[in-house]
This record gives sequence, structure tokens and C-alpha cells, in this order.
Amino acid sequence: MTRPNHLRTVFSVVPPTAALAVLAGCSSSKLARETDAELRRSVLNALQREIADAERSEEPRRLGRPTPNIAQLEIRPEHLELIEENFSTDADTVRLRDSTGAGENLAAALAGTNLMGQPTETVAVSLERAIQTAVANNLNTEFARYTPAINQATIAEAEAAFDWLFFGSAAWQDSSVPQASQGFGGSSGVIRNNSEAFTGGIGIRRNLTTGGSLSLQHTLGNENVESSFFGGAPTPNPAYSANFEVELNQPLLRGFGDTVNLANIRLARNAERSSVAQLRSELIRTITQTERAYWTLVQAYRELIIYSGLLERGEQVRDDIIARRVQDARQAQVADAVARVERRRGDVLRARQNLRRASDQLKRLVNDPSLPVGSETLLVPSDIPPTEEITVSLLDAITTAVAERPELDQALLSIDDSEIRERVARNARLPRLDLQARARLLGLDDSFDSAYDDSVATRFVDDWLIGAAFEQPIGNRAGEAAFRRARLQRMQSVVNYRNTVQAVVLEVKSALDAVITSHDLIEQSKLSRIAQGEALRSLGVEKELTNLGYTVERLNLELNQQESLAQAQIAESRAVIDFNIALADLYAAMGTALERARIDLIVPDANQLEPGESPMDYAVDPEPVSE
Repeated sequence: MTRPNHLRTVFSVVPPTAALAVLAGCSSSKLARETDAELRRSVLNALQREIADAERSEEPRRLGRPTPNIAQLEIRPEHLELIEENFSTDADTVRLRDSTGAGENLAAALAGTNLMGQPTETVAVSLERAIQTAVANNLNTEFARYTPAINQATIAEAEAAFDWLFFGSAAWQDSSVPQASQGFGGSSGVIRNNSEAFTGGIGIRRNLTTGGSLSLQHTLGNENVESSFFGGAPTPNPAYSANFEVELNQPLLRGFGDTVNLANIRLARNAERSSVAQLRSELIRTITQTERAYWTLVQAYRELIIYSGLLERGEQVRDDIIARRVQDARQAQVADAVARVERRRGDVLRARQNLRRASDQLKRLVNDPSLPVGSETLLVPSDIPPTEEITVSLLDAITTAVAERPELDQALLSIDDSEIRERVARNARLPRLDLQARARLLGLDDSFDSAYDDSVATRFVDDWLIGAAFEQPIGNRAGEAAFRRARLQRMQSVVNYRNTVQAVVLEVKSALDAVITSHDLIEQSKLSRIAQGEALRSLGVEKELTNLGYTVERLNLELNQQESLAQAQIAESRAVIDFNIALADLYAAMGTALERARIDLIVPDANQLEPGESPMDYAVDPEPVSE
């Protein structure tokens, strides 16, 4: 993976402009205009306030390759070469490979047995492969990848509220209704009205974006009446009817306009955009956690090498002290040497445990099917942590974060959501005034053909209906309270945006400070390790050239210097690891971790997925994590 050699980025979009675009479209009332202006100023001030101090800096800061000042140690070049050959982590690695006979599979030899008491199997893994596998398989990322598709379906569901609806009905009725009658001469009796009727109709109906509804309906009817009373049957009998009806219902005040009626669609679209931002945030988090876990694995492996080398050196000195028991070594000195070696053996055992835990943590993040967390295969890093030269700029880092961080996109979408809800609540304060209009063509005759001809021959609407309904709650407390709540929630969303900006800036500053500090610590820790190596080298020279090197006191001093060297080696390695972790955190804080890892975020259209497909089918499909 090729890394950029600096962090400066040129932007063609000014973040405050993007923020204002989200806040566009305000109410025309004076109070609303004033409040919206305050919200705009609040967003702008939140950005300008955070970058004001950084803008005073003219030049970015260059962090060169760490080069410790060796001159102050007054070490000869040939001695420095000997120190690197004998007292560095790489030197320990070479020596342990020779002493254990493990060759390139040193990790398996140092790791000992697994939890099942069997020899440990190892698999080499690179950082790039680990990141790509994690992006494709990590369960948190997989969970987040479904959310945009779910919200895309929600958008389609909201839009479907304005689709045409086809409806139809049919009914048949057979009735025999008794009815009292007055007969001739004052006599009374009971007659029966027998009838058969069939009605059916079809039509289409649609909700309008203006808030109303429009329906077109065609109905057919047939009625046959038989009466027990003389002359009681209607004419024509049977009767056939054919009717055409158009009906419009439209609110004129409350509920009027696409601002109100398209609110759910706009909210659904914002939710989809927010879920994409959340997916991007989850991917950034996964990439960063994976890189941190990888470098933690590197550190754990290096510490195991360092402690194993320290144990090997200590065993040699312990044997020398035991051999001097016949001369000047006292029992207490021998026991102390044995205790120190056993303490180092304990450090090796703990280092093995840390390596296994780091391996399992990385396995959980990458979620490679061939290497489940329950597997006892040990992951071994194949990459070494680089210490490249970089150029950093606080201003560029902050402006990049403001433009790229998905959390800020979500905060702006939250402001837009609250504005949409405020507009809906503002409309809900209005009285209800609904218009109803209906027009019908009616036809009735002794056959369906004649009924159609009758309805068409009239050439005008037989039945008109125009009406209006008015409603207004006295005091309108519910509408006013809902509007007040919506406006306060919008103000609250702006405060949340400002708070998010501060949190992002704090993350950027902390990460940048960690980069600079760890970079400086590399030089300091390397110089310390070289100085400790020189001290141990000098003791070795004295041991070989003079009898003073073979005294028990000098051997104890050698044990002390060995431990100091090991701690210096660990500190040097940790500084390099911390530098690379800080870089990963900085890219995550700026929101550019995906670009750094060369990961393209592809969000498929859920409406175009084939049957059986899922959003995961569009995930990155790298090779297995093992190499």
C-alpha cells in the first residue's frame, strides 16, 4: 500500500457554503427570518472559530525521517555497526533463529504450544490484506451495509403514497321487504317488495402532492323489482344504470402544498444519506481498528522476540555465576541470578499470551472464514512499521475533517430534518379548510347499451357537488405547541452540529499531537537503545580483555544492563508502533481513511438488486487474509 508523503489537501468546496446550502429555504415571516439568520451565523461561527488560530500559521510542519544525534555518545562508526548487529531487535531475531533452528518460522518456535497442547501453527498476514478482508467480512460493517438498502426501500415506500390506486367492487342483493298497505274500502294488509339488484364498479384514485386526492370511477347497476301490490313495480323494470364520476378533495390551508406532503419522502432521502454516512463512518472505524490491531500484533511479536533474547542472554550469565560458585559466588548471588532468569521466563510466557490475544483480536476484526476466532492458528505480521517523512498542517487537517467526516454530514442532515419538521408544524397551525368537488354523468334505461347512450347523450354533467369544510381548534394549543417544539428541536440540532464540530476538531488535534510526539519519541528511544547497547558492548569487551569482567559483581551488572537494553528496545519499538497508530488515527479523524486504504465505497441501488442478491454481494472481495 502506497502512502501519501504529506497530509496537505486542496479543496474546491468551502465547508461553510455546504453548511448554508443545507439550511436554505426559510420561512418568510420576520421572526422566522431572524431565527434562521441566527442559525446560519451559528453554523458559520462554529467553523470559523475552530480554524481561526490555525489560519495564522503560514507553513505546514515537516516531520523528517527520525535521525537520533549519535555524536553526543562519541561512538565510533565501527562500534555503532556492532551495536546494530548485536543489540537490536533485528539482531535478536537473527540470533534466535539460529539458536532455535526455526529459520523463517521463528514465531511458531517462540509461541510454544496452543490451548490444545499442540505445536502452534502460524499464518503470515500483511496490513493491506488484513484491511481489505476486514472491509469485506467484518460483521459490524456487514450490519451497517444493509441500512442504506433498507432506507432506499423506505424512500420507495414513501413515494408510493402518490401512486395511482386501482379499485373495484361488486355486490348482489336479493331482498323481500314486507310493508303495510291501505286497501280499498278501508281494508288493510301486508304487501311485499321483492327485488334483485347488482352493482359493480371500477376506478382509479391517487393522492396528490398538493395534499388532496383525485378519483375517477365507473359504476354499473341492474335492479329488478317485483311487488305484490297492484301497480307497485317501477318503470323501466329491470333497470340498468351506467355512471361516471370524478371527485376531488383538496385542503386549502392545513395540509396544503408539497412542502408538507412530500416531507416524508425528503426525510426518507435524508435517512438514506445519513445511513450512507454511517456506513462510511463504520468502514473508517473498522479500517482504523484493524490497523491498530495489526500494529499491536507487531508490537506483541517484537516484545516476544525481545524477552526471548533477554532470557537467552540471562541464561548464559546465570551459568557463568553458577560456575563461579567454587570461587567467589555466594549462595545469595546464585539464587538471585536464578530468580532473575525465571522472572524473564515469566515475561516470555506473558509475551506469548499477549501475542495470542493480539492475534485473536485481529482475527475477530477481519472475520476471515478460513481463520475463525476459535481457530488456534496464530497470525504473524509480515509488514514492518514504516517511519516515512511526512508534512502536517493543523489547518489542512481541520478543514479536511470538516469536509470529509461523515459525522458532520449526519449533523447537517439532522438540521435539514428538523427544518422539514418545522415547516410541517408551521402548516399544522393553520385552520382546516377543505374543498370537495364532484361531477357525475348518470345514465338509466332498460339495457346497458341504452344506459350508456343516455349518459353520453346528455352532453353535460348530470350531478354537481361543490362543498367546503372548516375546522379550527379554539386556542390552537396543540398546533402552537408542536410548532414551538419543532423550532426548538431545530435550534437544538444546530447546537449538536457545533458540538460535533468541536468533537471532530478535538480528535484531529489529539491525533496530530500524537503523531508529532511519537515521531519525536522515535529519535529519543532509538538513541536510548543505542546508548544501552554501547554500555552492554563495553561490558562485553571488559569481560573478554580483563579478569574484572568475570567477577560476580560485573556479571550482575551485565544482567542489569541486559534488562535496561530490553526495556530500551521495547520503548523504541513502541514509539514506532505508536507513530503508525497515530497516523491511522489522524486519517480517521480527518475522514480520509478509506482513500488512504484505497477502498471505494459502493452503495448499490436496492431497487435494482436481482432476486436473491444482497448489498453484501457488492462488498470488496479480496483474497484470503493468509498469505
